[in-house]
Amino acid sequence: MTGILVVNEFLKNGKFSDIYSRLSKGFDAHGARLLLCTNASLAHPVSEEIPFPEKPGFVLFWDKDILLARAIEETGVPVFNSADAIEKCDDKAKMHLALKGLPMPKTVIAPKTFPNIGFSDLSFLDKVTSLLGFPLVVKESFGSFGAQVYLAHDMAELRDIIKQHERSPLLFQELVKTSFGRDIRINVVGGKVCAAMLRESKCGDFRSNVTLGGSTLPYSPTDAECELALAATERLRLDFAGIDILFGEDGPLICEVNSNAHFKSTYDCTGVDLADLIAQHITDKCR
Repeated sequence: MTGILVVNEFLKNGKFSDIYSRLSKGFDAHGARLLLCTNASLAHPVSEEIPFPEKPGFVLFWDKDILLARAIEETGVPVFNSADAIEKCDDKAKMHLALKGLPMPKTVIAPKTFPNIGFSDLSFLDKVTSLLGFPLVVKESFGSFGAQVYLAHDMAELRDIIKQHERSPLLFQELVKTSFGRDIRINVVGGKVCAAMLRESKCGDFRSNVTLGGSTLPYSPTDAECELALAATERLRLDFAGIDILFGEDGPLICEVNSNAHFKSTYDCTGVDLADLIAQHITDKCR
């Protein structure tokens, strides 16, 4: 069996290369050859066939080029994760709408504006702050590794954040104070919880991302935390995912769901080889 690993042409650093190598080894161990292609190498006229190096039995789509993922799906080749699932995870606003009804922090999606206009009137922030209070979290809808997430302590700080980032789609979220600087990353593959770790900031940051200096410890999730992670992956129809869970005052809350979660830190922390589990799930499903 031959599969195609689709990656982004323009993301070229060590942590991405390490993931691609681990995935390739994982599929080798399960009798599948994984050919690496970039999204740019697969660019093609929309009326013509996608220029795969050879016809694949499946595609492992480790990118966020949604239009390419949809084009591949239209050929009938199975794509993991699906274009729809990746799109909803990539856009935090769409993700929260898709997970409506599951426990999450109270969230308000910013009204739409346009890059050349921005927010000429910020009076809508009065309603946002009356609903969420201070401090509150501001997130760009698109972003990774916690880099596009900000904390506003008062209206002046909130207005400053908005003016700096008004060209990006935004959402506002209550700060879950009981989870300040810590969360749980739960990895799910094939409808099963496979690994979990506690992430905790060591510098007083409200974000716990490892990329921002957070530490990790192996973690045994509660039944409620596992059920919530599984419910999120089922709702989004994900074959594999990394779910970030907050410690809510009344129980666990979904913070974010990652369709292509970087798993090196999970392996370093827990010893669980998610690349092998993903390979096993996809090859079993395709066979």
